[in-house]
Amino acid sequence: MEHKTMMDMALIPSIDPMDIGLGSSEKGNVVPTAKPRKKTMTSVYLKYFETAPDGKTRRCKFCGQSYSIATATGNLGRHLSNRHPGYDKTGETVTSSAPQPTTTVIKKPQSQGRAPQVDYDHLNWLLIKWLILATLPPSTLEEKWLVNSFKFLNPSIQLWPGEKYKAVFREVFRSMREDVRVSLEQVSSKVSVTLDFWTSYEQIFYMSITCQWIDENWSFQKVLLDICQVAYPCTGSEMYNSLVKVLKMYNMENKVLSCTHDNSQNAIHACHTLKEELDGQKVGPFCYIPCAARTLSLIIDDALRTTKPVIAKVREFVQELNASLDLSEDFIQLTTAYHEGSWQFPLDASARWSGNYQMLDLVHKAGKSMDAVIRKNEEMLGSGMLLNAAEKNVVNIVHNYLEPFYKVISEICVNNPPTMGMVIVYMDHISDTIATRQPPDWLKNAAEEMAKKLGSYNNQVCNTFIYMTAILDPRIKCELIPESLNSENYLEEARGHFMRNYCTNLFSSMTSGYAAQDIEDGGNVSFAEEIARKKRRASMSNATDELTQYLSETPAPTKTDVLEWWKVNSTRYPRLSAMARDFLAVQATSVKPEELFCGKGDEIDKQRICMPHDSTQAILCIKSWTQGGLKLKYKSTEIDYERLMELAAAAAADISSASIDKKQK
Repeated sequence: MEHKTMMDMALIPSIDPMDIGLGSSEKGNVVPTAKPRKKTMTSVYLKYFETAPDGKTRRCKFCGQSYSIATATGNLGRHLSNRHPGYDKTGETVTSSAPQPTTTVIKKPQSQGRAPQVDYDHLNWLLIKWLILATLPPSTLEEKWLVNSFKFLNPSIQLWPGEKYKAVFREVFRSMREDVRVSLEQVSSKVSVTLDFWTSYEQIFYMSITCQWIDENWSFQKVLLDICQVAYPCTGSEMYNSLVKVLKMYNMENKVLSCTHDNSQNAIHACHTLKEELDGQKVGPFCYIPCAARTLSLIIDDALRTTKPVIAKVREFVQELNASLDLSEDFIQLTTAYHEGSWQFPLDASARWSGNYQMLDLVHKAGKSMDAVIRKNEEMLGSGMLLNAAEKNVVNIVHNYLEPFYKVISEICVNNPPTMGMVIVYMDHISDTIATRQPPDWLKNAAEEMAKKLGSYNNQVCNTFIYMTAILDPRIKCELIPESLNSENYLEEARGHFMRNYCTNLFSSMTSGYAAQDIEDGGNVSFAEEIARKKRRASMSNATDELTQYLSETPAPTKTDVLEWWKVNSTRYPRLSAMARDFLAVQATSVKPEELFCGKGDEIDKQRICMPHDSTQAILCIKSWTQGGLKLKYKSTEIDYERLMELAAAAAADISSASIDKKQK
């Protein structure tokens, strides 16, 4: 056997069974030192069958097929050979019951030609990574058929018991959360937090808290802080207590600049209470913001209310197209013949905005092809899917009415994350669109509700704080600011905030540095040096008006990368760029827009709703942290999954080689 390398030894931590109150599961990992006693053929076959309690039958451990207790062992052997070829690859390995905290994945074949040994703790760590990526609870690995599938591949495989997986997840969560806390202590700028809420199938109410900021290299950063259960009755007070507890855990109370919520009254109450608390401590400005994406979603729901029955019929048709290759091919051929556009399957049939708009789009652009497919396959589809002239007219009107929303939402989803300033511009455009259009009578009530919700949003974001986030977007400045925000008072308040918080303190050490040098020199400097120092001090004084100079320049093109622009121009505006780093991190939406508007959100909601309470916090947080670049960590040891995968591949190659050698012999 080759010696273990240091990398192999440090690959995964040795899990002390006493740490988690469980016995070791590493039986089967120790190579026996004594030569195993040769077993009879009868004992080899019988080890793969279990005897029923009544002693009348034997049942195959792989497939469950039963045989009479009187069945000859030769027949049992033929069953194993025919139904489970390769069953004996590792079946004759004699194992020791003593726990062995080894960390190597592969044992080299012994000189007797015995099959390679596998460290099953490594297999269990790979399964942990699978559970995290697939967002599955540890109980998944207790499913009988999954366990039997592993046993079919190798009867000696031992998976950890479910409680051990849960204990490992809890320890990994604690270890990684400490890494997150340490990394957040290094953040030098203000941060923005967002809140999202959902209720699980166990009727437990959860709140996720995510933190965003812009680092020194002008890269956008985000990390999930926690997923916490909000105590019953889940009012604003309980939300506030949960939020403050998480902020204190990460020592972030003095760094939070804003909080974006989901527009619910309880969330607004929680944020308002937090603002009063922070204002009382005079730690700096704090603002809470409604989610623009959820506002748009509610507005669109109002417009779609009258067309939901029609959309349901179209969705049923689309689902039939997605399920049948013949129907989809017929549809594609007909749309080509009728010049009704190009369509790719499967079509989006989700109940979210993307799917609903696709239903409208299908009728609007490919109505003839849809009718032709239904009539051609009427026996299978029935005639109920056909839309009459009135229904088609309703669809076309609503489609045209919502087209500006489609363009805005597409932009918001592409520009991820969209800046608060640009979202304000988009929302102003939506407001103008609703105000100038004259909907038919049957759509007027919906249009009034849309305008009411949009007006409520605009009222909440019409303040100095949002004004500052908007003008610090170099594409907007004062030129594209909506009329409701274009106020001289807001500009003066923004200038005052800049002077108080980013001019006098941030670079005071630079200003005082010249004075100290003057004192040290005792005034014995050349006339040229005096002029140079005077110019520098004047320049330092004039720099406090960086905001005026910045706003006087032409806005950047709308396609400009905002963070890249500030990265390039931060030397021109050293103080203003510090303010921009803080305010451009303010989030316009509490969730990713594509999760709310696109089918991707269906999968995320399903995972969160179906996750049991004992796994929700650990698995969802660990998944987010690993996707953000943190290494999965158990206590003080990082789990090197790339190395684990390499060793797993090598193990498979060795097992295959051993199998070939055995056949050749």
